[in-house]
Amino acid sequence: MTSIVVYEENLRTVCTHVKSDTRIETDAPPDNQGKGERFSPTDLVATALASCMLTIMGIKARDMNVNLKDVKVEVEKIMESNPRRIGGINLTFHFPDEFQASDKEKTILERAALSCPVFYSIHPDIKVNVSFNLKKEQA
Repeated sequence: MTSIVVYEENLRTVCTHVKSDTRIETDAPPDNQGKGERFSPTDLVATALASCMLTIMGIKARDMNVNLKDVKVEVEKIMESNPRRIGGINLTFHFPDEFQASDKEKTILERAALSCPVFYSIHPDIKVNVSFNLKKEQA
């Protein structure tokens, strides 16, 4: 078993990871009758994509001895209606000024990110836009 999800009240759930006992609370967003005081379930989907991409990049970076510390991803989830669903996810990767990698390593990291399991689990109707903001070496 991966997790246990319990409905509390007022459109809030508590999700517990069985192995670690880590908890995440969710709320329905204000535009869907909720308080919006926590991640919504659809926020978690978009956020999971960014987290998965960074994790897979981290595996490759470790293999290449490249430091990804402080790489940040801005996540924008775009909702659609009829039926209510995620219509798009925009991810913008920001690398710290001190980030160092060759052009080849940067390409490997980008490809690694786009091979993460969550990326392949996203429905094809969801438009995913990814921007890496990686400066390439000057010739």
